[in-house]
Amino acid sequence: MTPLGYSPSAATPRGAWDAPVADHPVDATVTVPGSKSLTNRELVLAAIADGPGTLHAPLHSDDSARMIDALRALGVGIEEVDTGSPFGPDLLVTPPATFRGDSEIDCGQAGTVMRFVAPLAGLARGDVHVTAHESALHRPMGAMIHALRDVGVDIDDGGHWALPFSVRGHGHVRGGEVEIDASQSSQFVSGLLLAAARFDVGLHLRHVGSRLPSVPHIDMTVESLAHRAVHVERPAPGEWIVPAGPVRAKDVHIEPDLSNASPFLAAAMVTGGSVTMSGWPLHSTQPGALLVDILAEMGARVSRRGGALTVAAGDDGILGVDLDLSAAGELAPTLFGLAAFADGPTTLHGIGHIRGHETDRIAALVGNLRSLGGEAHELEDGIRIVPQPLHGGEWKAHHDHRLATTGALIGLRVPGVQIDDIGTTAKTLPQFAGLWRAMLGPDADAGN
Repeated sequence: MTPLGYSPSAATPRGAWDAPVADHPVDATVTVPGSKSLTNRELVLAAIADGPGTLHAPLHSDDSARMIDALRALGVGIEEVDTGSPFGPDLLVTPPATFRGDSEIDCGQAGTVMRFVAPLAGLARGDVHVTAHESALHRPMGAMIHALRDVGVDIDDGGHWALPFSVRGHGHVRGGEVEIDASQSSQFVSGLLLAAARFDVGLHLRHVGSRLPSVPHIDMTVESLAHRAVHVERPAPGEWIVPAGPVRAKDVHIEPDLSNASPFLAAAMVTGGSVTMSGWPLHSTQPGALLVDILAEMGARVSRRGGALTVAAGDDGILGVDLDLSAAGELAPTLFGLAAFADGPTTLHGIGHIRGHETDRIAALVGNLRSLGGEAHELEDGIRIVPQPLHGGEWKAHHDHRLATTGALIGLRVPGVQIDDIGTTAKTLPQFAGLWRAMLGPDADAGN
């Protein structure tokens, strides 16, 4: 088994990329950098804490850079602390006495930034203009804007219920009782919970939608708050109470990103080999932790030893399954790629909300697979994949990091797959292309 080498200088380039083909079963140990979801939550909590704190092994990517820039625009001190890690420095975060207004925040494509920073902007003194990349202006924000107004945040959105908008910060947010329909994104709930302890009277939040996607991400938020002495009461499903009070400053170690690990683990099954992921936590609220059971259900042999998880191809190949991914929609693109090589049809459901991600992921996955000769069908709340022989062709990333990595996964078995922009993986994993080639070994048919 060959451990992977990596370097921050090996960042994935922009542009078209010929997906490398695996001509042998992979046999590798892989390390991925920190969780994007945890990094951006801990950055927000460190910014409102009662003193300085250090984030150890945070993710350095487009999304985390957007969060850092946003917090700095609000007056938060964030310094890099070099530790020699190939994935980048630690971060020392020093909260300001008062958040600064008269600033502009560009969220890029980062949903966590637009939904987590908007409540903080209400705590600033002065106007904060919040915008995003043109490809992300469609992302749902209406429910968040409505809830923020209900807790006393002054927002001018021009009547569009979407980005861009301006927050007229008055230095404090009233808080109180509020209802929200978070059917489109659990980030609405997390964004409010993260800032709630700094509201004048705290927050009593109720979800009133028909469904609540990605509940593990809300559990992650609640657990991160608990580690900083903010106790969140949960009197009923879809209901949270956060008292007003201090957020404890502390040093935090960020787990590896388990969702970013998913295409590498899936590569073991696609190539008939074995991949070991180092640093796999014994307990995690990341949705990627569900891979242990999901990949086993799809036919893999999964084992843990120490702080590592090993996934190996099973004797019966990849099995077609019926999966409810309502708790882990971000895994759908990788599992879609696996399902293209299964022994029978696969249905992924509970993922209607991923239509509102960087792109309409359901339509994009179906369209890409069909362009390679595959068969897939859009469902109201998911996708059905019927394995067919595939051929090479263009795989469109649609500015979506998880679309790009799915194309790379399919390319392991299908010669001639070209991803139109592999650089979009920099959103959460800048070193993706280098790590992918290293997994395949020095003799791999490397992409551009």
